[in-house]
Amino acid sequence: MSQTPSTMIELGTTAPDFLLTDTISGNKIKLTDVSSDLATVIMFICNHCPYVKHINNKLVNVASEYQLKGISFVAISSNDAVNYPEDGPDKMKEYAIELGYPFPYLYDESQEIAKAYNAACTPDFYIYDKELKLVYRGQFDESRPKNDIPVTGNDIRNALDNILAGKEVSINQKPSIGCNIKWK
Repeated sequence: MSQTPSTMIELGTTAPDFLLTDTISGNKIKLTDVSSDLATVIMFICNHCPYVKHINNKLVNVASEYQLKGISFVAISSNDAVNYPEDGPDKMKEYAIELGYPFPYLYDESQEIAKAYNAACTPDFYIYDKELKLVYRGQFDESRPKNDIPVTGNDIRNALDNILAGKEVSINQKPSIGCNIKWK
């Protein structure tokens, strides 16, 4: 397992727009289709990464819980599907249905969106406020495969709870660690 940290881009950065196919519905989705007037969580994930597999069940729970509070979630996979066929659109759809993803799972075939977001690893998390300004980037929580720390989603939860309470999100943020995005 490679260990690649996320790129800690500058807070306040505006979310880059996108128009990508949702592998679950087949619909084209743009950022404004999935953005919330409270906060929007954009996640770079993939099917085969052990770091993503490690948090997937809790990720589904956290997304389901916070969507009920008005937070939107969207996942994007940008991996090269030629060399990593498990991360291709058909397998993404199967995986999303099997896991019960409550959010769109978009495929970034050109990898332009991953580059626009400076995504480096899977999983990589970005939280944008109601104006689509970056308020959080980094890890889901401290848990990693084989470190015996329970998966809680605490880092994401803390940021979202602060947003919901009208408080500032702490600038003390830790990079996510995961597999590098599989570039073409």
